[in-house]
Amino acid sequence: MKPETSVAIVTGAARGIGAAVARRLAQDGLAVAVVDLDEADCADTVESISREGGKAVAIAADIASEEQVTEAVARTNAELGPPAVLVNNAGVGPRADLVDMTTEQWDTVLGVNLRGPFLVTRAAVPHMIEAGWGRVVTMSSISATGDAARVDYGSAKAGLIGFTKSLALQLGRHGITANAIAPGFVVSDMTRTSARRLGLEFEEFARQAAESVPVGRVGRPEDIAHTASYLVSPHAGFVSGQVVYVAGGPVD
Repeated sequence: MKPETSVAIVTGAARGIGAAVARRLAQDGLAVAVVDLDEADCADTVESISREGGKAVAIAADIASEEQVTEAVARTNAELGPPAVLVNNAGVGPRADLVDMTTEQWDTVLGVNLRGPFLVTRAAVPHMIEAGWGRVVTMSSISATGDAARVDYGSAKAGLIGFTKSLALQLGRHGITANAIAPGFVVSDMTRTSARRLGLEFEEFARQAAESVPVGRVGRPEDIAHTASYLVSPHAGFVSGQVVYVAGGPVD
């Protein structure tokens, strides 16, 4: 049974998709731990939630650090209550050809994008098991189907799909669902960085991307937030182990 007052942890919530998800979950009535590398960077998200009457706290943590993750989840529990919802959103995605990629870059991308969700989920799930109810939503990507520009990022995002399906099989008996969202092109810092790397104005870059999207536009952070809102709700109790492609069309 869903706890009367749910607490959510959203990683990478200082801006972009994570901030949109945090705000939407607060609108849904959840108290939100806004987690990102720098606590000060979380201020805008926390303040926007507070202005609308919601409850949120900013927590600094490098999710690739076991110690910092443990502290972040403990602080969430102490200041808001035991987490019942986790949205693994934090990620990095620098571009480099395989032959130019350093071992350090590979380790960094896999550390944040794959190790990080493992650490946060492992720390948060015991609270959900104790409550007999929980939701884990993890951000994968259409890059999981293959990304010629970022083999490290594509590998990590594919790994998250296997992680999610395995969680669903293991945790279902505890009343916990686990699902992944795989966004397509979404307006974000990452896509803006890609535009700059290609020497394009972002508006032109987005226009070109929209030409290949069946619905005729690129995604907005709110598109992802709406999907996360459903997946963490009581209405999605029979949806688990799924990958929801939020990409404006089918994904092969």
